[in-house]
Amino acid sequence: MELTNTQKALESFSKYVIQQSRSRLTKGKQNSTSQLYNSLKCVPEKSDDGFILDFMMEGYGEFQDKGVRGLGGVRKTTSKFNRRNNKGKMWKQKGGNSPFSFKEGNKPSVKHFIGWAKSKGLSPFAVREAVYHQGIEPTQFFTKSFEMGFERLPQELQEAFILDIEYAIVLAAKK
Repeated sequence: MELTNTQKALESFSKYVIQQSRSRLTKGKQNSTSQLYNSLKCVPEKSDDGFILDFMMEGYGEFQDKGVRGLGGVRKTTSKFNRRNNKGKMWKQKGGNSPFSFKEGNKPSVKHFIGWAKSKGLSPFAVREAVYHQGIEPTQFFTKSFEMGFERLPQELQEAFILDIEYAIVLAAKK
């Protein structure tokens, strides 16, 4: 039995998720280099059991979506951009309940922050230190988009599947 309507409904779902994810990246001002934005895609595949929707994005997209817990600790110096004295104060944690975290002595590479830091007029080394200690706040750009699309999916999928079954019955009756 050919499930063309079901396949179209799933492809529509994947396009919706990608479009909403890209929109959230842009609205959330998380799209400075467009690298993650352009990497978002879905490859639908037919399998023996049905359909598989394989969503893909740059490797760091999952960290941006779910966040990363920082190491924390005490500030060693005060930033020249900050008027109040932060020396000796605790780093604020941004990562929340993320499944990812930075580990002691395992700082992210500066190369990941060069483009963004330069566009903001900041030192990439200072940005790396802040991210290492504070973590990365979860944006849920993909998670929220997927959940919104999934809420719409069951009704569309049922209707598409019913159309496919009706079409298969009509074809069987003509034989």
